[in-house]
Amino acid sequence: MDSPATLFPPIEPHTQGRLAVDALHTLHWERCGSPGGLPVVFLHGGPGSGSSANSRRFFHPQHYDIVVFDQRGSGRSTPLGEMRGNTTADLVADIERLRQHLGIERWLVFGGSWGSTLALAYAQAHPAACLGLVLRGIWLVEQEGIDWWLYGGRQFFPEAWEAFAGHLPPDERGDLLSAYWQRLSSDDPAICLPAARAWNRYESALLRLRPPEDTAGPTGGDDDTTLGPARMEALYCRHLGFMAPGQLLHDLPRIHHLPVQIVHGRYDLICPVRNAVRLARDWPGARLSIVADAGHTAFEPGITAELVRATEQFRRTGDFRDA
Repeated sequence: MDSPATLFPPIEPHTQGRLAVDALHTLHWERCGSPGGLPVVFLHGGPGSGSSANSRRFFHPQHYDIVVFDQRGSGRSTPLGEMRGNTTADLVADIERLRQHLGIERWLVFGGSWGSTLALAYAQAHPAACLGLVLRGIWLVEQEGIDWWLYGGRQFFPEAWEAFAGHLPPDERGDLLSAYWQRLSSDDPAICLPAARAWNRYESALLRLRPPEDTAGPTGGDDDTTLGPARMEALYCRHLGFMAPGQLLHDLPRIHHLPVQIVHGRYDLICPVRNAVRLARDWPGARLSIVADAGHTAFEPGITAELVRATEQFRRTGDFRDA
């Protein structure tokens, strides 16, 4: 299989397990592909969303040793949706603990959306553990970007935004994050679950360049999988990712020596393309691919093709630039 433009065929883990990272949190992890191959770790988005079977499919299974795991409070990790002991520093420490647990010396770090944020934070904390980075849908966790997500979407999907804001009384719509946080952090299911559904519907409407006709988004799933991602996203937005303002760009010199491929959709309404341009500008040797006909999700054809091209290029040459 030579540089496919689509995902690799589905594969199953050959090893999986659970790793207790503190007295409260236990991570679910899995390993796929080729034992002894080129190690890569997949960092899912959200925060809070968890990985999926498709997370394994960006990497050639005969050449990559693929590590996929669910972050604290996410997916199959427990307790699901737990906000205590859940900060970026905690997640960064978990990645390094998992690397050591698996006996991996260095690995390629692959992350999109919130996963790109976490990949940058991890690499800056542990540059010697990284071979390079593949980043998609850059989020730099700045107030400007959070405000854009909360309010900018009404310029393109006014119906979806009006439903999102309309979940709140008119006098609370000037500060959507605080108003939603009050509801999402409630212990009363009659309050937190409708807020989570409204939050998730709005985000779903903004994911793709060509959204489904029903931009209301999915409403299925059990209560935990509905509530967890919305709660976690609101938590991290409220605390600006538990990082200092501008931290990811300020600490970029720590990883200037690492090769990086940045992939971003031109019409990404969740993480505007300006984030990717700024990151590439400040990273000597960075390779930036802006996909002209894509939004945010990794599963739009142009973005998928660029991500797979990047992993294929890296496993052949250890770099992302064309020879």
